[in-house]
Amino acid sequence: MAVSAAAAPAAEPLPRSIFKKFLVMLCSLLMSLYVFYCLADRCQTLPGPIIAAGAASEEDEGGGGELLGGSAELPPWQAAAARRKRLLQRLKQRRRRQEAAPGAELPAGGGGGRAGTAGTAGTLALLLGEGSKRLPQAIIIGVKKGGTRALLEFLRVHPDVRAVGAEPHFFDRNYERGLAWYRDLMPRTLEGQITMEKTPSYFVTKEAPARISSMCKGTKLIVVVRDPVTRAISDYTQTLSKKPDIPTFESLTFKNRTTGLIDTSWSAIQIGIYAKHLENWLLHFPLGQILFVSGERLISDPAGELGRVQDFLGLKRIITDKHFYFNKTKGFPCLKKAEGSSKPHCLGKTKGRTHPDIDQEVVQRLRDFYRPFNMKFYQMTGQDFGWD
Repeated sequence: MAVSAAAAPAAEPLPRSIFKKFLVMLCSLLMSLYVFYCLADRCQTLPGPIIAAGAASEEDEGGGGELLGGSAELPPWQAAAARRKRLLQRLKQRRRRQEAAPGAELPAGGGGGRAGTAGTAGTLALLLGEGSKRLPQAIIIGVKKGGTRALLEFLRVHPDVRAVGAEPHFFDRNYERGLAWYRDLMPRTLEGQITMEKTPSYFVTKEAPARISSMCKGTKLIVVVRDPVTRAISDYTQTLSKKPDIPTFESLTFKNRTTGLIDTSWSAIQIGIYAKHLENWLLHFPLGQILFVSGERLISDPAGELGRVQDFLGLKRIITDKHFYFNKTKGFPCLKKAEGSSKPHCLGKTKGRTHPDIDQEVVQRLRDFYRPFNMKFYQMTGQDFGWD
């Protein structure tokens, strides 16, 4: 009995050691499960598997194939990807039904319903890594200080337009970099969307027409033109804001003010000889492939000019007067809702600068100088812009 009593306490450490081992194993198992859960959750946001899961062809969009219909049998990350793909397909199908509906009217608000659906589908698709980078089908080629930035910002409201923000200057300064470099600057677009860019200096670059034609003869070209006298003063105002010590506008305008000889080598004057530059473009593009937008009407009637641009680009007229309001401080229209935002948007401080006072005799001499060139430009384009 004494031996038994002595042996009993010695057996106690054994259960404790087993319990400690069990506790360690349990903690390790729980930690492993937690790490696996975190990794599985992270995989749902990676672009590779999403693209792989969404690789079904367009013909299968309405069919609900094995991958899209059997998400319950898939691993978690594939099931999430399949759900996202189904959502995107539903949005696309809804958009197609709206476009195919005969006599369908746009909702009140200037097409906001269709634009919202298309915009949501496009944004989701681009976030999922879909779409591709394409060379631009349309380019705003000019003119400097004509209203090109305003036009591009207005167009970007349209769900079927994707545009580069900064000016690429490919066809005048970076042509040696090659088309692959140029394409890589472009945003991703889906089927049916238009890729655009704007570089106003193309219009006055001698080599630009042939280079763009070499890229694609079918490229649509947009030129925003403005009263050449006002444009020259605006050009000078921009330079003056960067270089306050430059000579006066009056002294730069004339080679000899006594004789009244205009200095056409000064870029601010030279750009406004629109007929001369257009002749170069018509050697490579038919007139019907070039749209001339009035910079003045873009301010007084932005919706009207945007309607013409949308028609020219083959887009539905989604951008209407309900997208704009007039900013009295700046003196030009602003967007009620900019691309990707629910807030009103006006162009930056560099737009709408106050022009310096210019001697009216100089202004009149410039009007006399530009008049024959304007008349020729009206004849070439078939449009009277009312500058004289």
